[in-house]
Amino acid sequence: MALKNYIIKEKAYIIQLRRHFHAHPEASLQEYETCKKIEEELDALKIPHRRVGETGVFAWIDGKKSSQGKVVALRADMDALAMEDLKTVPYHSQRPGFCHACGHDAHTATLLGAAKVLKSLEDNFSGQVRLFFQQAEEIGQGARLFVKEGLMEGCHRVFGAHVASRLPSGKVALTKGPQCASCDYFKITITGKGAHVSTPHLGVDAAYIAAQIVVNLQSIVARGTAPLETVVVGVGVVKAGTQYNIVAEKAEIEGTTRSFLPEVRTVTNKRVVEIAKQTAAMYGAEAEVIFLDYAAPLINDGDAVEEVTKVAEKLMDKSDIIGDFQKALGADDFADYLAVTKGMYAFIGTGNTENPNTMVAQHHGLFDIDEEAMLLSCNLYVDYALQVLES
Repeated sequence: MALKNYIIKEKAYIIQLRRHFHAHPEASLQEYETCKKIEEELDALKIPHRRVGETGVFAWIDGKKSSQGKVVALRADMDALAMEDLKTVPYHSQRPGFCHACGHDAHTATLLGAAKVLKSLEDNFSGQVRLFFQQAEEIGQGARLFVKEGLMEGCHRVFGAHVASRLPSGKVALTKGPQCASCDYFKITITGKGAHVSTPHLGVDAAYIAAQIVVNLQSIVARGTAPLETVVVGVGVVKAGTQYNIVAEKAEIEGTTRSFLPEVRTVTNKRVVEIAKQTAAMYGAEAEVIFLDYAAPLINDGDAVEEVTKVAEKLMDKSDIIGDFQKALGADDFADYLAVTKGMYAFIGTGNTENPNTMVAQHHGLFDIDEEAMLLSCNLYVDYALQVLES
């Protein structure tokens, strides 16, 4: 691997930041201390910035070569997960019940490293680099705040990268087309009628109806979706009743739908509503369905992928660049940026057999990364931004 010297010399800086963020995880829309730390680093680098929402940070670097030029946006997410850190490492989470188990700590540190390098090179380029330190990716609420504030306006390209434990360290996935599925959250509230369990005929059992809805929802995939399409209808929460000897009057179901095509997404969500309402009505109850749009399908632009691939080929062997990375039903609201501007989302290999925790899947308490991989990610951020601005 032939990483640039201006990246290699920032290795200690990037790793130190990553470990700080890992030790101080914060949940979505609660990233207050993370936000402050980012602002402190940007101030030290003399990079202007402002808040987006309460916890997002937008920063920018204007090239001094010319006031005219293109605009490129670089994005990193920074929220953690509500789960325990199970690792025994010096940078173990200091907040019980919260853990960076998806790699957003590395993303934030990497983008700060890129910001430091790009600031040092500002005399050499024209145009503007926009830095998005984005909150609330895990609940699909952060990217839309940046888009809503018009920060994508005028952007020629947008680029982001995500760590991937299923890829060996030293490899990168740069793949055209769909990479992540859409993600929609739904909540179904069933209202029946309470009664004593000894007289179930006098009530309308919301618990029983909820069970029927959960089973019936599976027909969407099994019998309502073309066999060659990829769709998930998952239920993660079912709540009903107040006491063992009372027919449940209320029940709640929470779940998610995932798909890769907009038209399939529309039909799937419509069927969830129909099945819930019709099943409830069949038993004399009512069902209310709420949907929240967390993320659209993430589809990498072909031109952007070719551009990033050219950058990567100067840093690593072509055999380490994966052009057919398997798409996954996980979601990422980076898709909201791609809906506005051409760009791509790369996946950086962080698995290393010498450290078993780096091979653990994301969203597990043992998840860790090979920190060396952050240097490749940082180099791609910097060199792709420079390529776009110089093109």
